[in-house]
Amino acid sequence: MTEEVSVRLEAALNDLVQRRQCITYGALAAQIGFDGPGRIRHLTNLLEALMEVDMAQGRPFRAATVISRASAGLPAQGFFIKASALGLCPYPLPPVAAKAFHDTQLEALFSGM
Repeated sequence: MTEEVSVRLEAALNDLVQRRQCITYGALAAQIGFDGPGRIRHLTNLLEALMEVDMAQGRPFRAATVISRASAGLPAQGFFIKASALGLCPYPLPPVAAKAFHDTQLEALFSGM
């Protein structure tokens, strides 16, 4: 990710953590200046790369603050697939387990872990 995009994305996610809020992929894409076709795919690629950074630094996933309008307040499946690839959860997860994993990530973020 370019330095400018990285800075905007991390600032937006850190602000969400401070405010203890979540945002949809579309709203975050607009907030950091992504538009046009493929903007959500580009954003999810950046979020998945950031998940690797967070894991390497022993932090909960800031990407957990980004949710899908179609997933009842949960991130899109790519979030869980990436978490599984990083060894933090199995995939696929039943809905209750996906919610529990997401809640755990948010609690860790919002508690300042």
